[in-house]
Amino acid sequence: MITAPDQLLHRLEWRVIRRLDGRIQGGYRTVRRGNGLDFAGLRAYVEGDDARHIDWNVTARLDEPQVREFNEDRELTSWLVVDRSASMSVGGPGRGKQDVVTELALVLARLLGRSGNRVGAVLYDTGGPEAATSRIVPPGTGRNHALRIGRELERTPQSRGLATTDLAAMLDAVSSLARRSLVVVLSDFIGTGEWQRPLVRLAHRNEVVALRIVDAADDALPEVGLIVVEDAETGEQLLIDTADPIFRSRFVHGAGERDAGIAAGMRRAGVPLHRVDTTSDLVDVLLAVVEETQQRRR
Repeated sequence: MITAPDQLLHRLEWRVIRRLDGRIQGGYRTVRRGNGLDFAGLRAYVEGDDARHIDWNVTARLDEPQVREFNEDRELTSWLVVDRSASMSVGGPGRGKQDVVTELALVLARLLGRSGNRVGAVLYDTGGPEAATSRIVPPGTGRNHALRIGRELERTPQSRGLATTDLAAMLDAVSSLARRSLVVVLSDFIGTGEWQRPLVRLAHRNEVVALRIVDAADDALPEVGLIVVEDAETGEQLLIDTADPIFRSRFVHGAGERDAGIAAGMRRAGVPLHRVDTTSDLVDVLLAVVEETQQRRR
């Protein structure tokens, strides 16, 4: 039986969010600099800077004008990009990739939507063989808004069509919405499309974090003789011999190339990539995300 969003969120608040409280606060801040009260650092003076922000003591020591910068005191808007394509159905009952991505979306919406910060969501699926669709949840704040995102996830049927996920289109769907925001992409990144350039464009104006949801079945090839396999994205069926050593070698090589390509594309865009296995503890996952984010900003 599918757990209702309010029941699921209540369970996650006890199992995940309570364990994160006090350990994850402040992990994400606005990427803008301004006149807030939180000192961010010093930089060299450039023509046009406000002279009132010059740090005269440091300027005297370095013999070069230095300007103080502060984190701007403003609300943060976050966007969750949720992959609802067919390949996200992979995994065991009750703990497949789609179950994990739903839990992550609810936890993140609840955490990021506190203290007046706003969270929106883009729910992307292939829309069958004709066209992809994106359901947009406008940014909002608070627990009720997190529940709204959960209900939209429940109402948006996971794609069962015969079209591959266009990863570029998925990223473009949020590019037109997000400006100076935190964008968290929840996907297995299995699909087509030249997604690296859209990711670079998105990261140029926003802080982007990629959570790659994976399951052991993504790369598993049991040795059981002749079987018919079906591509979860395209519906194409093939008869393969799982005992064929050449085929097994090619399978492993192909999976490795796919993983390396995803990692390389993320590095080029300057986007941190976090692997989230369907067996992962969400607390450990989110603490690792925040820790790496803080290290990147030091």
